[in-house]
Amino acid sequence: MPHDPALIAETRGWLEKARDDLEASRRCLEDSPALCAVTAFLAQQAAEKVLKAFLTFHQKDFEKTHNLDELGQQCVAVDGSLAGIAGRAAPLTRYAVEARYPGPWGNPSEADAKEALDLARQVYNAVAPLLPAEARPTRLAAG
Repeated sequence: MPHDPALIAETRGWLEKARDDLEASRRCLEDSPALCAVTAFLAQQAAEKVLKAFLTFHQKDFEKTHNLDELGQQCVAVDGSLAGIAGRAAPLTRYAVEARYPGPWGNPSEADAKEALDLARQVYNAVAPLLPAEARPTRLAAG
């Protein structure tokens, strides 16, 4: 049975935004000097958006949140195979705020930024294949 074209388009929209955040995050890390806070923030955003793509396709409502633990648990409720990656992604949540605003937490190091980007790629690569091929962007996420 064919999927609803509007649902496919909305899901693809989330995945395209996630893919673009991964690409922008990679570019910020390659800058000299590396833009570590921006890299970490965009990595968090990519992971968030790919989880939201999954929930969108499965027609599961989600709150306007940056909390990857919350979003990940909603995804796991749909597909238990996502438990491992959802758990590993949860710590990226801190970069939704910490990387964007001044505060007592300081900036992520280059190692932190690299780890965040790698983890966001893992989330994308674990979740996107679980969605229909027609929902996936034609241009892949930079690897």
